[in-house]
Parts: sequence; structure tokens; C-alpha cells
Amino acid sequence: MGAHHYNTLQVSIPMQVAAKLSTTDVADTVTSLLRNIRACTICASTLENGPNPVVQFAKSSRLIIVGQAPGTKVHESGVPWQDASGDRLRDWTGLSPGEFYDPKRVAIVPMGFCYPGKGRNGDLPPRPECAPQWHDRVFDLLVEKRLVLLVGSYAQSRYLAGTRAKKNLTDAVRDFRSYAPSFFPLPHPSWRSGIWMKRNPWFEAEVLPPLRKAVRAALR
Repeated sequence: MGAHHYNTLQVSIPMQVAAKLSTTDVADTVTSLLRNIRACTICASTLENGPNPVVQFAKSSRLIIVGQAPGTKVHESGVPWQDASGDRLRDWTGLSPGEFYDPKRVAIVPMGFCYPGKGRNGDLPPRPECAPQWHDRVFDLLVEKRLVLLVGSYAQSRYLAGTRAKKNLTDAVRDFRSYAPSFFPLPHPSWRSGIWMKRNPWFEAEVLPPLRKAVRAALR
């Protein structure tokens, strides 16, 4: 799927929040932000199935997964990545379900929090209102140094913009080392990724072992 270009500037994710907040203040702020996100209706009129924001984070999240948007199964369950794509992503990263769904360790902050609906050739792109509205506010609350997995072209278009941008997703994934230690670009683990992996056999041999090592290091 081709990159979707947003009318936003590159966002710099701080490695640590400058202001030292107390544990209580941070927890209260995280709770409030989660409540506000889950009540969001900013693009409700464009969503054929209505809003159901799916997101996961805590102040101590050390690994951030920025994907695309929930599919129909996740929209119905409200559980992020609870589908075949999620199984594949957990296999790539070496994360167990228990680790993956622990917000104290893993934040799941997609480019669009709601299922965008069906298009002519599959699901529609993530709604462009979502990331500019919420991402900075989420990242500003995460006080740990961390690794951000950029899963798919939409996440990479936003966070690897400007001089760091590559011609396409394949080039970005192949050059993953140039984005360390903050970012790790990946293809989206949909069923189409099987076709992509056959065309790019270096991914399994050269990218997955460093990915699993980086994930383990982030969670230590």
C-alpha cells in the first residue's frame, strides 16, 4: 500500500519528558487522556461503523507500536492487533501475548485509532485527523527512553519525513539501522506481507533477528 501523505510537519518524539511529574500526576494525566481518546468523535461522521478508538499506553511504556488503523475484527473486539496481522507482528518481534498486551511495557498508538471503513481495494487509509490530534499528547506522557516500531507506510510517512525519508517502504525497512536507536521501520504484517517477504527474502534473515534484539533491549 502506498504511503499516505499528511499535511503535518515531522514530529520529534522526545526521549524523556523535560518536566518531572510525580507518579500521581502522570497516572492521573494518562487516565484522563485515555478517557478523552476513547470518547473521541472528531471524525465520527466519516466512519461507516462509527467510532471505537483502540489504543493502549501507560507512562512506563518502553516500546511503542505505531501501526495503521484497526480492522473489522479489532473494531468489534476493541483489542488491538487481535487478528492474523497481530499474530504475525508478535512472531516478528518475539513478543508473547502477555508482553504485547501489557501497557506498562508496550504502547499501541496507531495512525488512526478507529476502523476507517472499506474502500475499493481493502480498508481505507487511517483518518488523517487522528495522529495530529493525539500522538504528541500521548508521547509527551511517556517518561522512559523507548523504541518506536513504525509499522507500515503511513507511520513511516509521518515519522521519517524530510531528510530521513526513503523512496518507499522497502528502502526504509532495508535501511533500518540508520534510524536506530529511536525508530525501527517495518512492513505492515497483513496477508500481503507474505508476498512482500517472498520478494524480499533478506527481511527474514537480516531484519528480524536485529528487530527481536532491539525489542528485548527496549523492554529491559
